[in-house]
Amino acid sequence: MFWGPENTDAPPVNVFLVGPMGSGKSAVGRQLALRLGLDFLDSDDEIEARTGVDISYIFEREGEAGFRQREAETIDELSRRDGVLVSTGGGAVLDLRTRERLRTRGRVVYLRTSVDQQLARTRRSNERPLLNNPDPRGTLERLFAERAPLYAEVAEIVVDTDGRKVKTVVEQICRHLAPGHQGGEGEL
Repeated sequence: MFWGPENTDAPPVNVFLVGPMGSGKSAVGRQLALRLGLDFLDSDDEIEARTGVDISYIFEREGEAGFRQREAETIDELSRRDGVLVSTGGGAVLDLRTRERLRTRGRVVYLRTSVDQQLARTRRSNERPLLNNPDPRGTLERLFAERAPLYAEVAEIVVDTDGRKVKTVVEQICRHLAPGHQGGEGEL
């Protein structure tokens, strides 16, 4: 269907997942990377490994601006590698240079999800610094309004993840990444 272990004729092409927190970038990314024979990298995990502290601590010490600088540098380095699938943080698209790097260094997939689904997927997590406030729904709505146009701008492929199994999302992405398929919004 695409490159990967079953088809070694085609060289691997980088894939970058963008979308809001709770859209499934990590879960989909892990399975998609296996399917495509790519190395899976999560930009937030890479930042934590490099700094030795969690994202919440970085936000607390350096603020969002400090974190975004680290994120842009990390994604720049990760996106220069060959044969990788990188799951980006929800705010990575705020940086114009990052959007351009992703667009020119691989194929970008936007995992689109609703605020309701985000709330359901993130409600048990204390590791979301932007949601540590009395109104997480309001925060997610504000972030969606700000970032959704940027996700759509950078993405070659848009896939909805609400109420869908990871395997189904992976299958749909693979169909859209297949040679000869024109990108765009996915439908089942």
